[in-house]
Amino acid sequence: MIVREDQVVQPDNSTGIYAFVEKPDFAIILPFERDGFHLIQQYRYPIQRWSWEFPQGTVDSDEARGDPDLAARIELAEETGLRAGLLTWLGRLDPAPGMSTQGCQVFVATDLVHGEPDREPTEQGLCQRWYPRAAVTEMIRDRVITDMATIAAYTLFLLRFGHGT
Repeated sequence: MIVREDQVVQPDNSTGIYAFVEKPDFAIILPFERDGFHLIQQYRYPIQRWSWEFPQGTVDSDEARGDPDLAARIELAEETGLRAGLLTWLGRLDPAPGMSTQGCQVFVATDLVHGEPDREPTEQGLCQRWYPRAAVTEMIRDRVITDMATIAAYTLFLLRFGHGT
């Protein structure tokens, strides 16, 4: 992560400083089976509480850098133990374009094979649970899920595949 302060010239020719963070893109994965999703819950230190989310993260390995599909597969397996038989790209999101260069590649994972997770030390308290699609919608509505990337990724899913039952 790099914090930058650039000298900028505004449209009215005034000058100023624009501060922002450079971070690599991350992947968010919607593991979908039996008309529901696997969610993870993990403690998020900056907000000092537990958060229900879709599996997501940045993969630091050289082989996955620049390969969003591989990064998504690695992150999914690490956090959940799930392996995707099929990974479908839903789009790119810019979570905080006024503050960061970081983007988010969104995938839906299907044809899931269950296995053991290989969590990083910071993910040891993470738990995983499957929820029917209607429950995920309700969790968003009731503000149980507040993670912006999860909500935006779910919206992309609904736009692509519809609401279904």
